[in-house]
Order: sequence, then C-alpha cells, then structure tokens
Amino acid sequence: MWNNSLPLYRQIANKIREDIMLAKLSKGDAIPAEAKLAKTYGVSRVTIRQALKLLIEEGLLYSVQGSGTYVSHNKIEHNILKLQGFTEEMEKLQNNPTNEVLEFKLTDPTDEVQKILNITTKDKVYYMKRLRFADEEPYLLEESFLPVELFPDLSIDIIKKSKYDYIENKGYVINRRYGELIPMLPNEELKTILQLDGDEPLLFLKAFTVFKDGQVFEYSKVYYHPKKYAFKFVSLKE
Repeated sequence: MWNNSLPLYRQIANKIREDIMLAKLSKGDAIPAEAKLAKTYGVSRVTIRQALKLLIEEGLLYSVQGSGTYVSHNKIEHNILKLQGFTEEMEKLQNNPTNEVLEFKLTDPTDEVQKILNITTKDKVYYMKRLRFADEEPYLLEESFLPVELFPDLSIDIIKKSKYDYIENKGYVINRRYGELIPMLPNEELKTILQLDGDEPLLFLKAFTVFKDGQVFEYSKVYYHPKKYAFKFVSLKE
C-alpha cells in the first residue's frame, strides 16, 4: 500500500487529508482517536502521531488537550483597517457570537490607563474581561477599560451583548481605533481559556478607541486565537 518515495508519516498524512475530504467532514468535526487511526491505516501510533502533527502544523487540524483532534475552521480574515466590533463581524459571517464575562468590576485606574484615557486618580474605570465565542468556540480574549463617567449605567447584562451597540445607542459616534499588534507566546492562563495546545504564538492587540470629537473612551487588550484569525490589509502605492 505504501511506497518509499515519501516518509511513511507523510504518506499517512496525505491519506488522512484525502479521507477527510471524501468524508466531507466540516469544521469542528472530530477525527478518530490515534489508536483507531493506527488500526485503520495499519501503522504504529507513533507514525499516526507524526502525521497528525504535520496536519496540525498545516492548519487542517487542531488539537484540544484532553478532548481530541478536530477539523480546523477556516480562519477569520480580519480586516485590520476596518473598525467593527466582534459581534458585528461574526454576524456578517453568519457565525453565532456570544460572550462569557470572566470579570467585571469598578476599579481605580493604573498610571497606564490614566494616561491613555486622559483621566486622573480621582476617576473610576470599569474593567471587563470577556471571552468572545463564535458558534460556541473561543475566538479571542478581551480586556477593556472604560471611564465610569461616560457610561454610568454599564452592567454585566449589557456587556454580555455588543458593547459598541450599547455605546452607539447612547448617541456617541465611534470614529477610529489606534493600535499595535504584537506577536507573543501564550501563558498558561491563555492556553486554558482559548483552549490552545502547545506554544504557538498568538497576536496581541493593544488599542485605544476614540469618538468623532477625539475623546478616548476605551483602552483594550485583545488576544486572538492563532488558528482562527488571519489579519489582512491592502497596501496602495502612491
């Protein structure tokens, strides 16, 4: 069945890829366990493990520790030049967005937050930490700081939905975001929350967002799932 033109694990990887397509498996579908695959293809579990590792590196599969191996999602092609909320972006893609509020509290601003939001030590800010889901899978972790003075009625119930819808419904005009994307290795907390397997780098966004009049109303830190996001932009030659 197998030949010597390619290493055996690569031949197995090609066959698994072909069988996934023939079976018309969809994103998020589980593939059989290593032991079953080894029996199906008549090779050792070590060879299967090498083949799966290759397919994971290619992005066809992803692994969830303690759960199994699954067919990967097509990455969200996020346009970094377009300012839109997560809820709006996912709804346009017909992915069902939901939020899990991990933390929400009233707190004193740090020096960094004071500087970015242009507030003082006398001012209070909301700190929120939200895990953003699409079709019940984690896509990003977001930490945000907002001045209490601007949004005195902000609540957990509100941030379980679209934060930007709430802000715009109050009559504010959101204008632009200034940010910096930084590659980073996930710590253990991020691995657990985003269900990451291994130390694949992710993209970390530090950004602040302003109203049309230039007032800064939000400072955010966002951690994107490395297998579910691809960032795109268009460069024009003058």
